Amino acid sequence: MTIFPPDANLTALRLELARLRGERGWTYDELASRSGPSRRTLIEVEQGRTIGSLKTWHALAHALDVSVDHLFATLCEGHPAPGDNAG
Repeated sequence: MTIFPPDANLTALRLELARLRGERGWTYDELASRSGPSRRTLIEVEQGRTIGSLKTWHALAHALDVSVDHLFATLCEGHPAPGDNAG
């Protein structure tokens, strides 16, 4: 029997990106110049039209001075993260 993981909370991930960008007062252009991905890519990621690549999320984490772990932890929002069910 295959046990599938819960769905990733992509909404929480993109909302965290928006929160971090807004907390710094950065426009899409500012974040693009600090991270590398284009303004269009950032808009599409933040608005949920695309997921973005691992390379994009890595660049965003560095630009926003947060860990990739911090960003990706939001994917488990609404369900236990792996390892939380140890018992």
